[in-house]
Amino acid sequence: MSTTETDTSVGTGLVTITDSAAKKVAELLAMEGNPGLALRIAVRPGGCSGYSYEMFFDSEFAHDDLRSSNGAVSVVVDAESAQLLKGASLDYKDGLQGAGFSINNPNAQRSCGCGQSFS
Repeated sequence: MSTTETDTSVGTGLVTITDSAAKKVAELLAMEGNPGLALRIAVRPGGCSGYSYEMFFDSEFAHDDLRSSNGAVSVVVDAESAQLLKGASLDYKDGLQGAGFSINNPNAQRSCGCGQSFS
C-alpha cells in the first residue's frame, strides 16, 4: 500500500507523510526503542468542530488497518478514520513560533483555530 510521491513523501494511499514529518517520526520512534511501533493516525468524535485528530505510537493492529512503511517509519490508519482522512497529508514544522505536526485534510469543510479538530 505504500506509495512514493514526487516529493518522496510516503503514504497509506490515504494519508501522505511529508519528508520533514517522516524524519521527525523516525527520530521519535528511535527514542522509544521499540521497533514494533507504528504511528497511528486516527479521527475521533469530539473537539470544537465535531471530530479531532489523534496521533500516537501503537503496537496493536487490527486486520482492517491500512498500513504503509518507509524505512523506520510505519503509518497505520484504522478503517473508520480512513474515510475521513483520504487525501490528507501530515507535515512537521520547526520554527521560531513553535514546532509540531499538522494535518492538511481536504475532507474538512471547516476546522477550528487550534488545527486539531474539524467537521
